[in-house]
Amino acid sequence: MADFNKDYYVTRLRKMIECETVSKKDSFTPDEFMRLRSVMKELFPLVHEKAEIMYFSDDCWVYKIEGTEKNDNILLMSHHDVVEAEGEWKYPPFSCEEHDGKLWGRGVFDTKTSLFAFFQAAEELLSTGFEPSYNLWLASSHNEERFGDGIPKAVEYFKENNINFTLVLDEGGAITEPPVDGVKCGKCAMVGIHEKGRFTVICEASDTAGYGDMTKPRKKNPVERMTAFINDVQTSDIFTVRINDPVKDMFTYIAPHLGFPLSLVFKNLKLFSPLIVKIMPKLNPLAKGLISTTCSFTKIEGSSASKKCTATAYFQPVDSGDFQKDKEIFRNKAREHGIILREGELDEYHDSADITGKGFSYTKKCIEEIFPDCPVVPYP
Repeated sequence: MADFNKDYYVTRLRKMIECETVSKKDSFTPDEFMRLRSVMKELFPLVHEKAEIMYFSDDCWVYKIEGTEKNDNILLMSHHDVVEAEGEWKYPPFSCEEHDGKLWGRGVFDTKTSLFAFFQAAEELLSTGFEPSYNLWLASSHNEERFGDGIPKAVEYFKENNINFTLVLDEGGAITEPPVDGVKCGKCAMVGIHEKGRFTVICEASDTAGYGDMTKPRKKNPVERMTAFINDVQTSDIFTVRINDPVKDMFTYIAPHLGFPLSLVFKNLKLFSPLIVKIMPKLNPLAKGLISTTCSFTKIEGSSASKKCTATAYFQPVDSGDFQKDKEIFRNKAREHGIILREGELDEYHDSADITGKGFSYTKKCIEEIFPDCPVVPYP
């Protein structure tokens, strides 16, 4: 088993960072990805000896280390692709240099470090003769940054083979500043239990569709109507605002670590919910996003001389039920401005993780053993 030596681990991680595994939307260039595969075999020979290895799409890895309980499974997952290193960098982006106690490099944070961590942990455990009780699955996608097909194809395999997981750990969370001020211990172990949904809508304004009586002259051209619509959506509080269950869980877990009067507020959510709902949207966009669908316009095309203007609306819903209501409100608002809508490429929503099960309980226990001074707080 390796000594707990920072330089030892940094040197090993650096070999992974040096592989320029940049994912691109419409193409796959295998050289650097295959280089990383070779590096992984070099760094973690026992994992590669003991595991059954499967590949999905161009380079999504799934490793299975069989446990003693054949029907129980744990999945640790990450991704090894990175976005392009554009612009000026203070230090070379694929070097993993250390400066001022920090590592610099593309993928150090997102997310080759977590990938390295669980492969390294598995390697060290196997070197002691450790045999997991649950089947241990290690997975990493090659095109996560581009919303690619890597992990989705692996999920199809799991479904087809009726493979269910007691615990799935992916990126999401950190030892960091708490979501509200007043936490007595300083930092919290924030554990992400829900990733907001992603949904896109294409909005279109034209001289020939969707704007009242076709026989009457237009008062505004398509670009003017689209900009008025975008401004109306962005400046109006039109979406459902509500403290849903994952946010209630977050406040419940953090309440014991708050001083008065915040502890009183968060211990009595039913009483103070109306006040919290009014205050949170005014704090910052992140706080507002915890209790409401957010909508941003990511792309707009057209000109004052053209007969058509299009924009892409990007939604991140918190709750699927609320979002159905919010979409209808959005449609009505579009209708007022003569905007027609059609669904975009993204349509994804997943329910929050169950924090009453043994998967979360075990994760919480492990975090508390390693970071005893940081309260564990689930967050959506």
